[in-house]
Parts: sequence; structure tokens; C-alpha cells
Amino acid sequence: MAHDRVSPDTMTRHTTVNQWRAALKLFPYVWQYKRRVLAAFGLLFAAKLANVSVPLVLKEIVDRLHEPTMALALPMLFIVLYGVLRFGNTGLTELRDALFARVLQKAMRGVIFDVFTHLHAQSLRFHLERRTGALAADIERGARSTRFLINFSLFNIAPTLLEILMVAGILFVKYDPWFGAITLMTLVVYIAFTVGITNWRLKFRRAMNETEATANARAIDSLLNYETVKYFNNEAYEADRLRNDLARAEEASVQSEISLAWLNAGQSFIIAVGVTAMMGLAAKGVADKSMTIGDLVLVNAYLLQLFIPLNFLGTVYREIRNALTDMEKIFGLLARPSEIQDRPDAPPLKVDRAEVRFQAVDFAYDPRRPILHDIDFVIPAGRKLAVVGASGAGKSTLARLLFRFFDVTGGRILIDGQDIRAASQDTVRAAIGIVPQDTVLFNDSLYHNIEYGRPGASRVEVLEAARAAHLDRFIEGLPDGYGTVVGERGLKLSGGEKQRVAIARAILKNPPIMVFDEATSSLDSGTEQAIQEELALIARDRTTLVIAHRLSTVVDADEILVLEAGQIVERGSHAELMMLDGRYAEMWRLQLREEQS
Repeated sequence: MAHDRVSPDTMTRHTTVNQWRAALKLFPYVWQYKRRVLAAFGLLFAAKLANVSVPLVLKEIVDRLHEPTMALALPMLFIVLYGVLRFGNTGLTELRDALFARVLQKAMRGVIFDVFTHLHAQSLRFHLERRTGALAADIERGARSTRFLINFSLFNIAPTLLEILMVAGILFVKYDPWFGAITLMTLVVYIAFTVGITNWRLKFRRAMNETEATANARAIDSLLNYETVKYFNNEAYEADRLRNDLARAEEASVQSEISLAWLNAGQSFIIAVGVTAMMGLAAKGVADKSMTIGDLVLVNAYLLQLFIPLNFLGTVYREIRNALTDMEKIFGLLARPSEIQDRPDAPPLKVDRAEVRFQAVDFAYDPRRPILHDIDFVIPAGRKLAVVGASGAGKSTLARLLFRFFDVTGGRILIDGQDIRAASQDTVRAAIGIVPQDTVLFNDSLYHNIEYGRPGASRVEVLEAARAAHLDRFIEGLPDGYGTVVGERGLKLSGGEKQRVAIARAILKNPPIMVFDEATSSLDSGTEQAIQEELALIARDRTTLVIAHRLSTVVDADEILVLEAGQIVERGSHAELMMLDGRYAEMWRLQLREEQS
């Protein structure tokens, strides 16, 4: 069967419609300050009225001065009025901008805030598929475009069109109708040309954005992995990849600039034709005595007053279309629904005993590749359950499901008998603490990174959590103490130090359920033993899920599950599994030989 092909024109129209729909979404951000908006429009109308009146007063001044018997007082009156109108136009415009400044800033910040919170509401899958550098570039570009679009669409395009129509009306009524007709014809041709060419060159702008975002993402990704680049001596390789990205971005930018040159040249030609026709008509009127010198000055003043803003209008429209293109992605992010959502009026999770149950759980990140099959276990309140198995068996997926980063595709997860999908996500995650395998810290102070476990905790509580994690002596020995900045992702700290920060966070959070996700697998034996004692301390009297690679860390667990290819193949205590002499016993003997060798 043949597929219908979508024409480029249809795609362009569809894109344009979507862009203007996105622009309309800005309206609520602006209209919530409607008093200021209406006042700004009132000042705008008054400023345009003053501006249109200036050439009329100028005509009277010129004509009066050409009357030899006229007293000087009357022209001076018009000169004063001319000055008042000139200042009135500028003064009212500045007052309007000052009044609208707060609306503009609040609307722009409202969009940025909503995008930020919406991104945090997205699932882990969304963030795993995104490139941080490209996402940051899209948000920054979209924020700039939001400000530009609000300001210029409200106070440049509409006012300029209003002024042109007012002037065309005055010329049509006071003089030969051809003056008004030429003004309107020039306006129509100018707008049609500008819209057509601007829409055509959008593809170059979009290509420029995409190539620049790719280059930016590549550069940030390379810098974030600075150590890896150095380890493998791949500076030249990274530079070559960036050079290729920059070359593509350069070509797209050049195409965009060339198309801009064609647009500017065409706009100037249309304005030149309109101005020449009107000045020729005015000169003819003066020659045949149907118009005065003042009328010629008036027409010339209106030409300057109209066609300079009209030329600017073309630039503004072009930039607005560019801004709409830039905003496509940021509003696309806002339009994207969150994969994991609370049910309407979802109740808070009520934690009493903190019993955790996985009931016939199935899960797959991709339907074509199942990860977990019929996982069924219970962690009684205050007990410890460990999950062991080879890499890729699905161990860490259990923690992600418990935190509800993903929803199960089959079965359910219960805390104190409540399906976590029925409770609000905030309360589910508030009940669970974690010490992960790889602790990623904010590029901020040690104090902030510990306090992050419970923002707003008192300083005494933060210091007590650091002491409980055996961090206090290390921190107090640093020149800046708790104010020490840990670097990007905590790279200034060792693995053991970062793990102790994670433990201090968990202690400060003080949740009824704890998850240790291979919390010591990347540490040396001495550090592991010290941290293991701290983990045992914070696990006491809490329901605990331990995901482990080293079996020596889970021998004290009340129950151990052996996970293989997403299925539980063995379960029992350490002693029971050793007596069973199955997969667990084999793993134990293998690790023992590795440690002894």
C-alpha cells in the first residue's frame, strides 16, 4: 500500500499553527497581571495618538510661517505643541515600558519555573534519554525567546500596524485617495513578502538550533567526563568530534544569514518603491497648487514615521518567528505528559509498621526486553532482606520500582498493604531513604549536601548526622570545614567520603524504610568494613532492602534472594542457602577464592 506523502508546504503550515498555539499559551502568564497590561495598552494608544499628531502640527507650523502677515505668536503656539507631542510620545512610551517591566519579568520567570518543575515531574526514563547540554541550551534559548515574544508582539507589531492604519486614514481623507491606497498597498506587499520569505527560511533557523544544541551537548558531555578523556588520552578525538559538530553548525548559520540578506534586500526594495511613488505624488500636488509646502512636509514626515518602523516591523516579525521556533522545544517539554502521575486526589501513604511487599511483579523498560518476572517477596517490618545476583539480573530495578521511578507492568508493590501507585508519589518517597552505589553530590558545600536529606533541618541535626556517619572529624580537618565546596558531582571527595555523605543524608532524613543499593561495592575492603558498620547502625529497627554484589555484606540479612535473569532462583538465610549448595553457595565460594588470591 502506498503511503500519502506530506508536502513541505503542508508541514510548514502545520509547524506554523503549532508555533502560534504555543505562543497563545503565554497569554495566561501575562493576563494574570491584567491591570498593568490594560494600563500599558492605554499608554501605548496615547503615545501613538501623539506620534500621529506630530506631522499635522508640523504642517501647520510650515504653512503659518509662509504667511508674511501672520504674527509670530501662533506659529510659536504650534511649535510648543509640537514639542509637547514629541515628548509625550517618548514619555508615554517609557512610562509604558516601566509599567510593563514587572509583567514581563514575572511572565518569563513563570515559564522557566513551570518548565523546571515539569522536568522534575518527568520519569527517570525521560532523563535517561535526554542529553543535559542540549536540554540546558533549549531551556536557555526558550527563556530568551519568551521575553522577546511577549514584549515585541504586544508593543511593536500591533502598535506599528495601528499607526500605519491611522496614517493611511488621515492621508486618504485629507488628500488624494492614492496616498492612502499606496500606503496600504505597500503595507500589504511588504507583509506578504516578509511572511513568505520568513517562513521559507525557518528550516535554516531550525537546522542552526539543532546543530548548535548538538555541539553544546557534546562539549558539556566531554567536560563532565574530563577524567575519562584524560585516562584514554582522547583529547584530540574529542576535539575532532566537536570540530565536526561546529562545522555543521557553521554551515547552517551561513545558510540562515544568506537567506536573511535576501529578506532584507527585498524589504528595502518594497519600501523604496512605496516612498518614491508617494513623494512623486506629493511633488505633483505642490506643482499644480493642490498641495502646500506644509502638505509636502507632512507627507515626508509620515513617510519617515511609517516606513522606518515598517522596516523594523519586518525585523521584529522575523525575530518573532525565530523566537517561536526557539520556543517549540520548551513548550514541547511542557506539553509532554509525565509518565508517572498521581491518580486524581491520591491519598498520602500511611506508614505504620513499614512492611514492604512485592507481589507477582513483572517489569520491562522496553516491552521487547523483559527485566523482572513474577517477583514475589515480603520484607516484614523492621527486618532486613538482601538481593544478590550477577550484574544485569535486575537488582537495582527493584529499588527504582520501590521509589516509583517507574511503574510495574504487572503485579503490585505494597507498603503496609497500600499499593504505592494509589498513594501520592511525594509521600511514598518520603518514607524511603537510600544509600546508592554511586553518590552524586551537588557542586555546593558539604553542609548543603548533608542537609539535602531534609532541607530545613537545624544545624544541630545536620552536625549530628555527620557525626553518626563518622564524617565530623574529616570535615573539621578541612580548611573551610562544612563550607567546603565538593566540586562537580562531588569529584573533590573520595568514594568513601561521598558514601559517608550519602549515609549522613539518609540518617538526617530518618525514613522508616531504607535501601542500600550496592552501597559499598566500589570501596576498598578497609573503607567497606567501616561503612558497613555505619550501614548496620542506620538499618537497625528499620525495614531494609539491601542490593549487594559482595555476599560478605549480607550474611546477617533475615532473608536473601538470589536473582538471575530477572527471576528469584533461591531464597533463604545465609546458612540455609549454604546448606542448599546451589547458586548462592557457588557465588560465595567464587568470591572467597577471589579475596584469597
